[in-house]
Amino acid sequence: MNFYGIRAIYHFEMARTFRTLAESIAAPVLTTSLYFIVFGRAIGSRMGEIDNVGYGAFIIPGLVMLNLLNESISNASFGIYMPKWSGTIYELLSAPVSWIEVLLGYVGAAATKSVMLGLLILGTARLFVPYQIAHPGWMVAFLLLTAVSFSLFGFIIGLWADSFQKLQVVPMLVVTPLTFLGGAFYSINMLPPLWQKVTLFNPVVYLISGFRWSFYGIADVDVAISLGMTFGFLLICLAFVWWAFRTGYKIRN
Repeated sequence: MNFYGIRAIYHFEMARTFRTLAESIAAPVLTTSLYFIVFGRAIGSRMGEIDNVGYGAFIIPGLVMLNLLNESISNASFGIYMPKWSGTIYELLSAPVSWIEVLLGYVGAAATKSVMLGLLILGTARLFVPYQIAHPGWMVAFLLLTAVSFSLFGFIIGLWADSFQKLQVVPMLVVTPLTFLGGAFYSINMLPPLWQKVTLFNPVVYLISGFRWSFYGIADVDVAISLGMTFGFLLICLAFVWWAFRTGYKIRN
């Protein structure tokens, strides 16, 4: 294992984040703060509790997941797409690093940035809404697992994309709508029975449900199923990345 190669890629990606601190960290935190002000204070104060949890506190896991998914995808996809676009991917391919080491560097950096952002949002939420974390160990586990899984997914998007526009297609047209429809701002138990069953085909439901359980001990679906779905998605992404590097799928384009 070439740890020097992994560290070089990781440090390069993390340095890019700190050079663009306003766009990478400040903007998502500010946007989420507006959600807390509007939904947590203005609207939440006029709504009742959901499963014995105040509405402002109830939406915290959903808002963290909304940012975590989008930032994980964006960070990882942009990180691998830029070398392809600029032509420096050939320097990476000629370096004495394997696909596993490349993956650990890029995905590790993207996941680290996403986890940092998630923790910052949790800290910001404390300024607006009081909340408790019933299972802090599981909260960290879901946070890390989701960040790594969707950073892998973003890495795949970066391999697939051949333009900057394509980098935004999946996060904006797929992931964000699925997150809003996945129980970020409501419990799926509030839906009619038919729509409850339809919603279970949305994979984001399982992520938000499991993460919310770690906070308040309530979940729309069984926690074991949520954990299994997240692990399954992680394995599918790993398998695709392995295949992409073995076959050279759009690596050099």
